[in-house]
Amino acid sequence: MEGTSSRWRGVLPAVLLAALFVYAAWPWLPFARAERNPPTIVFYGFSILADAFHDGIFPAFQKVWAAEGGGRVEFASSFGGSGTVTNQIVMGVPAQVALLSLESDADRLADAGVIPRDSWKRLPNAGVLNLTPFVILVRPGNPLGIRGFEDLGKPGVRVVHPDPMTSGGANWAVVAEYGSGFRGSPGGPAAGVAVLAGVWKNVVAQAASARAARTQFENGFGDALVTYEQDALFDKSRGRLRADVAYPPRTILSEHTLIVVDRNIRPRERALVDRFVRFLWSEEAQKVFVRFGFRSVRPELDAANPGFGSIADPFRIADFGGWKRARREIVEGVWKDRVMKATPNR
Repeated sequence: MEGTSSRWRGVLPAVLLAALFVYAAWPWLPFARAERNPPTIVFYGFSILADAFHDGIFPAFQKVWAAEGGGRVEFASSFGGSGTVTNQIVMGVPAQVALLSLESDADRLADAGVIPRDSWKRLPNAGVLNLTPFVILVRPGNPLGIRGFEDLGKPGVRVVHPDPMTSGGANWAVVAEYGSGFRGSPGGPAAGVAVLAGVWKNVVAQAASARAARTQFENGFGDALVTYEQDALFDKSRGRLRADVAYPPRTILSEHTLIVVDRNIRPRERALVDRFVRFLWSEEAQKVFVRFGFRSVRPELDAANPGFGSIADPFRIADFGGWKRARREIVEGVWKDRVMKATPNR
């Protein structure tokens, strides 16, 4: 009995020392960090989304998730040109959810085997989450009298434009410019080509994304910028817009596609990611988009933003056969193969 007691007296200091070590080291142990850190959703999006998601959507969902008993949730996000974001996802960034400017970028991800073909079409509204038309920013007072895309081809007008090779917004803009001529009077393909060629002979600066092109314009480049309505309205609502907005009588209403990258979602994260995706089409989230200058997929909510301008002839990508056909026939066939090859210094 006395020997056993002696052995315990010898072991006890070591046990206490080990316990003290575990207590001190606990916050840095991997399993302890896993318990302490909240789950994180990795979100990628095209350039003009950053404010709406950082200041609106993410905080709103965090409140919803907590109220439903899910506790804390964090977001890791990255924003850039839609083409750039798509390339990053193909190369293996850990995006779980992404909002792309173009459905054709979702097709590229499917072509690369990143997501199943047409998987986004099984989401609400066939994956289209929000919308915004293409407009023209002009210098205060509109000194050159620019009203539509046709005016951008006038002599002496200097146009700033995002780059269609990297920017989803630039692709929408190309179809908007072509469509403006196509749907005008007398209209047709020849008129579409003429308007597009007129715009691009006057392009003096390009940028990788719509937001980067906006920065160029703000820094004094050019007389006009072709961009999303949302990008202008959000700054206008905060008194930061140092330009006027010209609404072309004929322009496209861009539609933005959400995709889910299943291979980057672990089983224990599935319920959280699925709940976030469902939330994005909820009335609460759609009202956030409207507040930040995006038009909702639920048109009855748009009245909450009095800044939305009137467009006489808004058209959609479906009017040109969808993005696969429009990319082949307009972006590649007209802009790249005809207009750019015929435009000096391009």
